[in-house]
Parts: sequence; C-alpha cells; structure tokens
Amino acid sequence: MKDIIMATLSGGIVGFLFGLLRLPIPAPPALSGVMGVFGVYLGFQIYKLFF
Repeated sequence: MKDIIMATLSGGIVGFLFGLLRLPIPAPPALSGVMGVFGVYLGFQIYKLFF
C-alpha cells in the first residue's frame, strides 16, 4: 500500500511540474488511455500467473 501512495504522490508532483512548465504530460491525457495502460499491465500479470 505504501508503494501505491508513494507512486501516486510522486506522479502528482511530476504532473504538477509539467503543468507549471506548460509541457505536455508524459501519460495518456484521457481516461481511456489510462485504462489501456492498466489493461496492458493486467494482461501481463495474468500471463505471469499462468506461465
């Protein structure tokens, strides 16, 4: 759980800095893009579970 909190906090800080510097965010800008990344991660975890 600590890893999730730290990752969220550091991601928020990086996102804030990118906004402050008026740079494009280094992540998909829409929820569908974020869910696509999550789907890739989930698929990989399922693969590791079976193989």
